[in-house]
Amino acid sequence: MRSADITRKTTETEISLSLNIDGKGSYDIQTGVGFLDHMLELFARHGCFDLQLRCAGDLRVDAHHTTEDIGICLGRAFAQAAGERRGITRYGSALLPMDESLVLCAVDFGGRSYLRYDLQLAAQRVGDFDTELVEEFMRAFCANAGMNLHIKTISAGNTHHMVEAAFKGLARALRQALRVDAALSEEIPSTKGAL
Repeated sequence: MRSADITRKTTETEISLSLNIDGKGSYDIQTGVGFLDHMLELFARHGCFDLQLRCAGDLRVDAHHTTEDIGICLGRAFAQAAGERRGITRYGSALLPMDESLVLCAVDFGGRSYLRYDLQLAAQRVGDFDTELVEEFMRAFCANAGMNLHIKTISAGNTHHMVEAAFKGLARALRQALRVDAALSEEIPSTKGAL
């Protein structure tokens, strides 16, 4: 089973996270940030990842440390669960519509960290959530997963829909990239022989 348990404690957050990337999409998530919970729940469901997450953060300040540190822990969990990445498809993409909004997510789970972020969000907040934190989450996630991620707006619309399309698209692209390909057997998916 490709799974990981991650804990992280700082003066700003305390996080415990369990991930199974070969799951059924079950989740139990409590971050203290309602909109972030919602995004991580649909991420788990659409990626078929089992995800349990608890975070106690310094929300009296704002949601920045909570959001970024969860990105760090989730990225580490994916890197640990994928191990040497033998036999994985490595690449995945999803073109995700959400009503009037359309977002492209493309992933290379090849060990190199890079984020190209072009999510055109009209509103600065969704409920109590600061939408600039979406990029902070994605950057922390990529850096710690060893993952290349491109998120591109194809058709802009409602900010909630845009962010939701990005999280769902990321989940589906990751699910595809992490799928074990029988043709690759135990091979490293690179001509270099290492990732």
